[in-house]
Amino acid sequence: MSRPLDDTPLPGGYREMWRIAAPLLLSMASYTIMQFCDRVFLSRYSSVAIQAALPAGSLAHTLICFFQAVTGYASTFTAHYHGAKEPEQCVRSAAQGIWLAFASWPLILLLIPVGLWIITMSGHAPDVAAAERTYFLILMVGGINVPLNSAAGGYFMGIGRTTVNLISNAFGCSLNVALNYAMIFGHWGFPEMGVAGAAYATLISGGVVCLIQLGLFWRDPVFQAMGLARALKLDTALLTRIIRFGTPSGLQLLMDVGSFMVFIMLTGRMGELAFATSNIALSINHLAFAPLLGFGMAASIVVGQHQGAQRPAASQRAGYTGLKMGLTYMCVIGATFVLFPHAYFELFRPKNAGFTTEEMLGLGRNMLLLVTVSGLLDTVSIVLSGALKGAGDTRFVMIYMIAGSWLMLVPGALLLLWAGAGILGLWGWLATYMCVLAVGFWWRWQQGRWKTIRVIGSRAYIPPDTDAVY
Repeated sequence: MSRPLDDTPLPGGYREMWRIAAPLLLSMASYTIMQFCDRVFLSRYSSVAIQAALPAGSLAHTLICFFQAVTGYASTFTAHYHGAKEPEQCVRSAAQGIWLAFASWPLILLLIPVGLWIITMSGHAPDVAAAERTYFLILMVGGINVPLNSAAGGYFMGIGRTTVNLISNAFGCSLNVALNYAMIFGHWGFPEMGVAGAAYATLISGGVVCLIQLGLFWRDPVFQAMGLARALKLDTALLTRIIRFGTPSGLQLLMDVGSFMVFIMLTGRMGELAFATSNIALSINHLAFAPLLGFGMAASIVVGQHQGAQRPAASQRAGYTGLKMGLTYMCVIGATFVLFPHAYFELFRPKNAGFTTEEMLGLGRNMLLLVTVSGLLDTVSIVLSGALKGAGDTRFVMIYMIAGSWLMLVPGALLLLWAGAGILGLWGWLATYMCVLAVGFWWRWQQGRWKTIRVIGSRAYIPPDTDAVY
């Protein structure tokens, strides 16, 4: 039976996915440009700065990402309630995420000694390790920005108003680039702070984004109609459900990011040329990776909305649509990595480095080839794992990611390092790991077991103590 000829978008099709994904992609593109400019500024400031920023930033992200994922999973509840046409429950879900974000801040601060110990044990050069400590400490002290942005911004993603995320993040990223230029080099009346300036710029711009998104959440019509007390009331039953589904998502992200952080730290033991080239290749890879996260978030949102409306066929279509769009993007950006490696590496050429651009390119060209191959595989993992989490299949994603990260990637990298393999051997192993992840997530999505999961139950979830809440 053919569909009627009308202007209604096919559920889970390209028009619906693009409507959600486009602002997220532009938002992630602005974030990518910000990171790109940060790395260029730091590489032009000193070789030590560019070597320190990536591992220290990755370490801070590793220790914060669990809280980011748990609070951000409130957006999946928002998407399901939006699909079930329960707008007040959308607001309540976001509010519980905000409470979780504030509760996470003391725990983030308690993790600072753990991070400092990891930096000490990394075996990096003393000047690099000192810069890493500075960058790491500043990011961790302001660590509440990350889960708070995840919770507040997740509301607008869940209800499909992703343009709000675009505007707030684009403004924050533009501010970050300007502050980086001023605070790293000491322009516009700011003192020259080097790597510390980059960290402070990240902190300030992240706080501004938080304020924008919280302000827009407070001005949301549904929030205003409910009133401050009802909208922000602590709902322990709903909070428990968010933690129940969000904890596996948080553990998965922690183990995934943690294993990648270990990989980065291990490359620091292979000499200045290999470490700097690897960090630059990873910074270039971020041009592809960050927008792919936008496709993954879009798949999660659209799948969640259709699952909340109990339309599994549309959910499945949305997952495949997001995957096709992500692969198309990765093919385009990957072609530029293969065709123009010199232009990319010249942008990141470190100041006062003990090696030439041509020496760096000798390793870098092959790294970018591996970045392109692993990027295509990573697209499958990012989009389909996002779709699975949007459907509530967080336990499988957690178990599979932990197994792959800590039973394959990290042990294999350690074995290769012990056997004397070079930096390209480690990168080849990373691509192999990406392949295993992609196959597993494709198989799980094809199986379709996620279709029977009910995040909010078969009926709209009604919290206890109805008189007090409503």
